Amino acid sequence: MKRVLFVDDESAVLEGIRRTVERRDNRWEVAFATSGDEALSLLESSPFDVIVSDLRMPGLDGPALLKMVCEKYPAVVRIVLSGQPEINDALRAVPVAHQFLVKPCDPDMLRIAIERATSLSSILSNKLLASMVGSVQDLPVLPRTYLALRGALENPNVSLKSIVQIIESDVGISAKILQLVNSAFFGLPREISTLQTAVSFLGTQIVQNLVLSAEVFHVFERAAPIQRFSFEDLHMHSQLAAKIAGRIPTSSHIHGAAIVAALLHDMGKLVLAVRSPKHFERAVHGSIEENLPLCDVEQQLIGVSHAEVGAYLLGIWGLPTPVVEAVAHHHHPARIPHDALDAVGIVHISNFLAHEHPVHPPIAPSPHQALDQEYLQAVNAVDSVEEWHEMAEAVANEMRGAASVRG
Repeated sequence: MKRVLFVDDESAVLEGIRRTVERRDNRWEVAFATSGDEALSLLESSPFDVIVSDLRMPGLDGPALLKMVCEKYPAVVRIVLSGQPEINDALRAVPVAHQFLVKPCDPDMLRIAIERATSLSSILSNKLLASMVGSVQDLPVLPRTYLALRGALENPNVSLKSIVQIIESDVGISAKILQLVNSAFFGLPREISTLQTAVSFLGTQIVQNLVLSAEVFHVFERAAPIQRFSFEDLHMHSQLAAKIAGRIPTSSHIHGAAIVAALLHDMGKLVLAVRSPKHFERAVHGSIEENLPLCDVEQQLIGVSHAEVGAYLLGIWGLPTPVVEAVAHHHHPARIPHDALDAVGIVHISNFLAHEHPVHPPIAPSPHQALDQEYLQAVNAVDSVEEWHEMAEAVANEMRGAASVRG
């Protein structure tokens, strides 16, 4: 049974949540606290899976409470449930909150948010890894991307297209933008899985506030260097995979999720490189020296790969399920049933093609997984592989040309 702690200084709000939970006969075990200090006492006395906290409270407020929970109990899923906040309050919570809900909250929305977040334990069953991923507050950002985005946002005449092009060149910024826009703070009627839609909904002012907030991102130069691994190569590979995914024909409802998932498919590498650099370096070296795909070496070392690590973080951040599934299973698309090419398969194919047709030779070439032939046969895609190779090389050439113009 999942244990959920609700924190709000208004007793009436907590009583309403209590009645809702009891009326629906939920399978949660719940506890309630009317202050941040009381919530910390309850966390010290017994374990919880989820904390749902208001933002504005006297004394220890929501962002400060969640920051302490992140540091002391990183495996606990952290959800904000608050009235429409000021943007500064929201930005204080962005680094330490996994999801955001707005009061008054529809009971079904609250239930779904909690159940989706806690169901992800099946993706990442290793408790130590879950704690490590849960403690992530920021993601490494390429210095040139960060500076380019700041410069663009200072231009009052900058186009939406220009901002999106800069954002999509960086995995960390893209993931955070999508986390924020999929929160209930903005009251959007549907999940957002394209960066252009996300930026247009947020608006340049909110994007600028997010980028300028010192706690949301850090420039990766502060991260420990890892031999035979390049942050630049990872971002270039991810951007290429996303562009390839955008060229593979599919239905409109799959298209956006596939592109975003392709862009974020290696986000777990960023998490491991920053949060566990020695382990990640050992896996990178093992991949090269043993001539095995990195995901296979990671599986041997800790029982999961960077794919599951990235999917777990994206899941507790509340990104759309098709994106989370595609990231989690892009190395092994046959893990989940399908009768046609879906986002999982497109990311699997795009990742392979981006390795086969890199924009620039990587600093330390390593083995990568081959295409899953049984999967391709199952979705009647075998005959398309040669055409996809030609398309991928054309996309890589376009990126080489664009890079030479910028250079």
